[in-house]
Amino acid sequence: MKFFMLFGAINGFLAVALGAFGAHGLEGKITEKALATWEKAVHYQMFHAIALLVIGFIATKIDAMSVMWAGIFFSIGIVLFSGSLYIYSTTGVKQLAMITPFGGVFFLVGWVLLGYVIIRYI
Repeated sequence: MKFFMLFGAINGFLAVALGAFGAHGLEGKITEKALATWEKAVHYQMFHAIALLVIGFIATKIDAMSVMWAGIFFSIGIVLFSGSLYIYSTTGVKQLAMITPFGGVFFLVGWVLLGYVIIRYI
């Protein structure tokens, strides 16, 4: 599905831009621990941007709801996991860090669904 490819490309771009911003714009302005948290958000966003590109490609070949759901779970995971870590690392609001594990669960379900698609259709 074109949407997942586009969303993957947008998130890949954002991961590079936010990674550069973290390295050059936030260094010295937030703690080392907060900067490491920012970098973790960037890495997970990039990993899952690539996964969305793969999902988009698979969706052009396989018409299955499980492909679409894998993409949806990865997309929500990016917003919840990386988004909460970006905000937490710059604000220090600990309640936001409580959202992060939910994003992780969405990532895990997305990977399980992608595995299912590979076993079932490829």
